[in-house]
Amino acid sequence: MFSGIVEELGEVVGFDGERLEIKATEVLQDLEVSESINVSGACLTVIESLEGGFVVEVVPETVLRTNFSELTVGGKVNLERSLRFGGRVGGHIVQGHVDGLAEILSMDDDGNSIRIWFRPPEPIMKYIVEKGFIGIDGISLTVVDVTDDSFSIAIIPYTREHTTLGERNPGDSVNIEVDITAKYLEKLAKPHADANAAG
Repeated sequence: MFSGIVEELGEVVGFDGERLEIKATEVLQDLEVSESINVSGACLTVIESLEGGFVVEVVPETVLRTNFSELTVGGKVNLERSLRFGGRVGGHIVQGHVDGLAEILSMDDDGNSIRIWFRPPEPIMKYIVEKGFIGIDGISLTVVDVTDDSFSIAIIPYTREHTTLGERNPGDSVNIEVDITAKYLEKLAKPHADANAAG
């Protein structure tokens, strides 16, 4: 479990589709083999510690649901260690279970922020609400506006400089995780909705 507050930008050292090696500094302080780490929105398990980095194993389902197929050596990834009970949660509860990819439609200056519009897959849109939480490449953000097929967020310059959003451009794909609460509520309400429709 994570908070969506990025601790540092890691650098991809190698990725063969299964073994992902990442160079890092901050997250290494108490990171151990078998622990979970959020890598640009995906919860992965550390399988090896290296001098100045670590290795995680990536399964085919993760490659299928994320933008990991686009990772290249030297590319950046957002990193966050798992939460500790008793600590502050500065963002929102993030599982690291990517729901799908969204395309960046535009990135525009908006006063002291940058407004970014995204188009996610149609089935994901129903879970995205104005002023709700959204995980984008593992970053906890607040939804500003919602249309039938897109949504926007606003980021401050600090977020752009300290996350992978600083390297993104219109047309790029990002990993999306919607708030799990909405999916639980939908599943719990469905039998009652079906019963009312049948009655």
